[in-house]
Amino acid sequence: MDERDKKIAELEQEVAGLREQIRALERRLGLNSENSSKPPSSDGLRKKPAPQSLREASGKKSGGQVGHVGAALKFRETADYTVHHYPETCGCGADLSQVMSAFAPEKRQVFDIPQPKIEVTEHHLHRKICPCCQVVSKAAAPASAPAPLNYGDTIKAFAVYLHHGQLLPEDRLAQVFKDIFGLDIRPYTLVSSGVRLAEQLTPWYEGLQVHLSKAPVRHADETGFRIGGKTFWLHSLSSVLATFYRPETKRGAIPTDIQGGVLVHDHFKPYFTLTGVAHALCGAHLLRELKALMEEKEVWAGRMYRHLRRLSRLVKQPVSAHTQARFVRIYNAIVRLGLAFHEAQPPFAAKPKAGRSAKRIGHNLVVRLRDFQEAVLRCLLDPAVPFTNNLAERDIRMMKVKQKISGGFRSMQGALNFAIIRSFLSTAAKQNLNLMHAIKNAFAGLPPPIGA
Repeated sequence: MDERDKKIAELEQEVAGLREQIRALERRLGLNSENSSKPPSSDGLRKKPAPQSLREASGKKSGGQVGHVGAALKFRETADYTVHHYPETCGCGADLSQVMSAFAPEKRQVFDIPQPKIEVTEHHLHRKICPCCQVVSKAAAPASAPAPLNYGDTIKAFAVYLHHGQLLPEDRLAQVFKDIFGLDIRPYTLVSSGVRLAEQLTPWYEGLQVHLSKAPVRHADETGFRIGGKTFWLHSLSSVLATFYRPETKRGAIPTDIQGGVLVHDHFKPYFTLTGVAHALCGAHLLRELKALMEEKEVWAGRMYRHLRRLSRLVKQPVSAHTQARFVRIYNAIVRLGLAFHEAQPPFAAKPKAGRSAKRIGHNLVVRLRDFQEAVLRCLLDPAVPFTNNLAERDIRMMKVKQKISGGFRSMQGALNFAIIRSFLSTAAKQNLNLMHAIKNAFAGLPPPIGA
């Protein structure tokens, strides 16, 4: 009997472990971009359920709001061309061709773009003979014409704008110039404009990195990047007015020159190795993780989800010390509820990782909420810190679009050139600069100021 009871106990323990593994696998199969940090591209072609955005209804009707200033076309006082139209005959059949207009004409304006055409400026470099020494002196060539035949700054700027700003592949870029401007330019010639601009922007790029490393609040994120057929990593560091991109061989190669201030990120552990830096965790990531646990019927997760949603609304206005203290008390109470729930569960049957004790997904999350409470609630304590890391995610999204369109880069230098120019374009856009003008100014040695 003792042997049979022992065998039954072993089988029951094995069954419990298998059930736990099945539950973990089912949970993994249920993860998608809405309840985890998985990208939308990983959702596949399956029919998605109705979207459940983390945003809340504002109570406003769709469309333009009362007091919104529209951006519709407005009449110009003077037109470039004027075409007069006269009635030729009356409805009764009378001829009106010789009759003068009786009233002021009704005006209608058509806004259009003229057919682009290439303008050629020819520079004549004259020679003169000195009357004293008889030496022949030739006029210096302008910087825009170092060779007998040259492409102008506007063509170079337009190539950089389309290739790096609008992410057109090289061959399609050449096709655009042929179809619109009638210029048959080799793709390499167009791409070389970006290479020269990246070289010119390198000092500005290095200064941008130094500036952001000392900014009071900055956001960090990273994503995989294909270079030479291998997976590398692209790191971003950004603020409201500036963006810095840097390709690296490893994901953990975070910028080590960050000094002081607050760093907002998604709990990538290498960021916590930085000394003298305060951390803020992305609330949107936490909400997605809590949403997945709510689907597992964990009561504490639903309460924390609603509490953090209140936090996202609370930080949009000044918060009193009394409100802060009350919010923290409720937060701690929910964390204790979550810990009690998971500590009452039977032991986790999965094998622990080296140096760790095995815990369920929800248990790991509630422990993180407990141990990193200050980083989770940073936005409550510091009004300059946002609730989410959406700024960094928006900045890095276009880099993924580039990879989807073109597949990757052939060399690390090509990826670095792209990172330099995208840092420049993103910074200029955040400062509400016209990108075409900004690119032409950068070719002239006048990049945008480095933002705060």
